[in-house]
Amino acid sequence: MFLSRRDYLSRMGTGLGMLGLAGLLADEGLLAPVRGASPLAARGSQFPAQAKHVIHVYLNGGPSQVDTFDPKPLLKKYDGQQLPAGNLTTERHTGGALPSPFRFDKYGQSGLEVSEIFSRTAQHVDDICFIRSMHANTPNHEQSMRLMNTGDERLSRPSMGSWLTYGLGTENENLPGYVAMCPGLPVADVSNWRSSFLPGIYQGTYIDTRKTKVEELLENIRSTGSTRGDQRRQLDLLSRMNRRHQASRIEDAALEARIESFELAYRMQDSAGEAFDIAQEP
Repeated sequence: MFLSRRDYLSRMGTGLGMLGLAGLLADEGLLAPVRGASPLAARGSQFPAQAKHVIHVYLNGGPSQVDTFDPKPLLKKYDGQQLPAGNLTTERHTGGALPSPFRFDKYGQSGLEVSEIFSRTAQHVDDICFIRSMHANTPNHEQSMRLMNTGDERLSRPSMGSWLTYGLGTENENLPGYVAMCPGLPVADVSNWRSSFLPGIYQGTYIDTRKTKVEELLENIRSTGSTRGDQRRQLDLLSRMNRRHQASRIEDAALEARIESFELAYRMQDSAGEAFDIAQEP
């Protein structure tokens, strides 16, 4: 439908309510899907949702399961002796069995055994889910970390956070749906939150928690040589150039991931820049 400038100006003032209504309907998921909508848009689940957020705490170098929630009586039986299975395929030669120095007691109606170092947590043992069947072919840090976070020891599978974001999207419009927070990089670095064969937009956004200043987390958040408006026009132009370059190379997944990461970082920087400016106001 064509609108003249006069029609546009006459309708603009009285049409603001419709714009507001469209925004409210979109927030509630009541609008029909729009072609080309954000790949991070929230999607309905097959079953009624039981949680709104997922926080996965992975303790690299945390206490061993044999000292906390998974007692191994055979370690005491073979204390100081070679294991019956022989030498394990680890980086170093396997020594003798070493039992846990902590006592385990049964708690709750389930009767699950918990170490004495978590005696208070054990009071809620019936409300906690324990998985004691997990095992790894190679008990080395790098492979085990990938196995824990992606389900595979090799560089071939998306991380759990990538799968969740791919399947459910996010209701957050200004920040990434999947954030990986870590002090520095772990042994297996980005493979712990990678998207693998999923589109690059679903890869975790890494934040170094050792950095606490906004300028350290987002470089050049404030420019001394151009205004915010000029920066937006520059980034919009760069985004269009990137997309034009990608159009003839659609089979290059790595290129897609880099472009998606750039645009996500751009949106984050834009939102953070506004928040930073507000925070600096007297």
